[in-house]
Amino acid sequence: MAATAKPVMVVGVDDSEQSFFALEWTLDHFFVSSAPHHPFELIIVNSKPTPPSSIGFAVPGVEVLSHVDVDLKNIAARVIERAREICLSKSVNDATLEIVEGDARNILCDAVERYHATILVVGSHGYGAIKRAVLGSVSDYVTHHAHCTVMVVKKPKA
Repeated sequence: MAATAKPVMVVGVDDSEQSFFALEWTLDHFFVSSAPHHPFELIIVNSKPTPPSSIGFAVPGVEVLSHVDVDLKNIAARVIERAREICLSKSVNDATLEIVEGDARNILCDAVERYHATILVVGSHGYGAIKRAVLGSVSDYVTHHAHCTVMVVKKPKA
């Protein structure tokens, strides 16, 4: 990486409102006020879950996994398209957007390593301790495992 290169900011997005709020907040606070010379190279990453390796039921003549995979690809494409629209609405035209298949926790930590990111931004669903224990928390995981500064953006309660 050249000495004159901008530091990299990775923003993780999924199909939640909290995720898009975090993206908008980041653009408003780090990119819009500095246009057209942004302080960071912006990489937006969506992790597409892998289709389950087995489904608990079988329908004769129907490949269930392929339908699940098509649905997951469509969701990921919609997420990236919405992220692109948000960026364009804020006059951020040079963001890199990518979809990577796998678990969001690992995908985001891998993106930090791959791009040598200075900061990782994620939204917070605001789960309580029980839901977090059952569902897992991407933001909690990346704060402990990403090798960069992690900013967790919480959407204010109404």
